[in-house]
Amino acid sequence: MAAGAAITVGKMDAITEIGNTKRGEKFKAKYAPHFGMFSNHAKTDLDQLKFAADEGFHAWEDNGMAGRSVEDQEKLAKAMTDLGITMGVFVVNLGTAWSATLTTGKEDSRKKFLDECRVAVDCAKRVNAKWMTVVPGTISYNMEMGYQTANVIESLRYASEIFEPHGLVMVLEPLNYRDHPSLFLSKMAQGFEICRAVNSPSCKILMDMYHQQIHEGNLIPNMDAAYSEIAYFQIGDNPGRREPLTGEINYQNLFRHIKAKGFTGVLGMEHGNSQGGKEGERKLIDAYRWCDQ
Repeated sequence: MAAGAAITVGKMDAITEIGNTKRGEKFKAKYAPHFGMFSNHAKTDLDQLKFAADEGFHAWEDNGMAGRSVEDQEKLAKAMTDLGITMGVFVVNLGTAWSATLTTGKEDSRKKFLDECRVAVDCAKRVNAKWMTVVPGTISYNMEMGYQTANVIESLRYASEIFEPHGLVMVLEPLNYRDHPSLFLSKMAQGFEICRAVNSPSCKILMDMYHQQIHEGNLIPNMDAAYSEIAYFQIGDNPGRREPLTGEINYQNLFRHIKAKGFTGVLGMEHGNSQGGKEGERKLIDAYRWCDQ
């Protein structure tokens, strides 16, 4: 017991030392924090962006960006440009993601979703975003899955026609059944099948490694099998959905594998902090320094 504790303490000391040594150095990968993650070090949104840039982060994501005012979007976009920060995802369909919208094939439901896509184009242009999250809604329990899949594919083809002329990419996010029961899209192979059927550069997969570890595991083989359709990754350890090194996922190895595949895009930090206060925020940053080696 004592020996095990000594090993744990020794590793934590090494992680902190790496963090102290590399503080302020630009991260190798585009890890993207979000607003609120560093709120103990910086109170306002603009100050949080500056703090993150000073710590070496050069990407950012904000799920709710499309719901912000045009003034806020433009202000944040300027700050990110000035700081050399790449904008990651925001959610396209905040209003329709959690209902049986795309699975039904109903014209009014599809129209709502496509209207959200058109609004997303304007938002993406203002904030210099390329990727946008789409959650295809919930299952329709009174309909065979094959028909639902066909309905989703048809809607996404229409959406792709909206995004393609602007070089934008919607990334479909499979979510786990435990946290989000009843959602239509849950597995990587399912996302792969849909993207191949849509057959558009504007329809790809967001692989959230937290969700996939819960739902099916087998992270590296599934990543390899679906890689041609993956355009974005998100991070969160399991259990707890906190920063790397707090759960069972070997993120240092995953990041190494992603880099070896030639991926240079954004890896969204869509998780909470395992510990509160400034100390917790520093612990989170140090964990990313360790995994980024």
